[in-house]
Amino acid sequence: MTPRQSVWGTMIGTLVSAGALAYADVALPTQVLLSDYALVSGGLVPVLIGMLALAAACLCLAYGLATLDPARTAPTRVLLVAGAAGLMMSAIFPTDPGTSQIGTVSGEIHRWSAAVVFTSLPVAGWVLARGRAAAPGWNAVRAISVAAGVTLAIYLAAHPASFLSPLINGGGYYGMLERGVVLAEMALLIAMALAAFSGRAVARSEPVPASQPEAEHQSQGQERLAA
Repeated sequence: MTPRQSVWGTMIGTLVSAGALAYADVALPTQVLLSDYALVSGGLVPVLIGMLALAAACLCLAYGLATLDPARTAPTRVLLVAGAAGLMMSAIFPTDPGTSQIGTVSGEIHRWSAAVVFTSLPVAGWVLARGRAAAPGWNAVRAISVAAGVTLAIYLAAHPASFLSPLINGGGYYGMLERGVVLAEMALLIAMALAAFSGRAVARSEPVPASQPEAEHQSQGQERLAA
């Protein structure tokens, strides 16, 4: 997989996921949380597609980062793989009906898998952008990472399982906050792919033409070592 294919794989997987979850939100009876659509008639397939497509997007991005800069991107790749694993576990183990009460092993696994997804992706974006130049692409990654983290914190406070929920009337809008977290993390995956593989990053991955003089090869090697 080339860097260009990694970018396209990340973007396509993310957009397919967004489309599947948007279909569930529009075409099916309204549910408080996105994972609840798996419990209604006709909702299991779009939820599975949405989760697995987003997991594939995480893996595409992780693989591309491994080919681009394996040492520097290792922490980010671990977090992306953890997010993909959480998404797959959430797809395999459906949630329990209801709000704050978890009564089955499947529901408990789903809850903690979703927690891994929601927390790992904002941290992955922040870690990847840390120490990078103040370029528009990296600024976007940092901003979306912070936005996703802040939205997640408010969502957790508003969730009926939180003791803060009654104080802030969280039961009335925590479903919207969950959708905000999901959309922010989808945008973050695309922003990470575009920032990491744009410009020089993609150009460096292209093979050097066979007709290029040997002296130029040596000169480029010396420049890289000097850098």
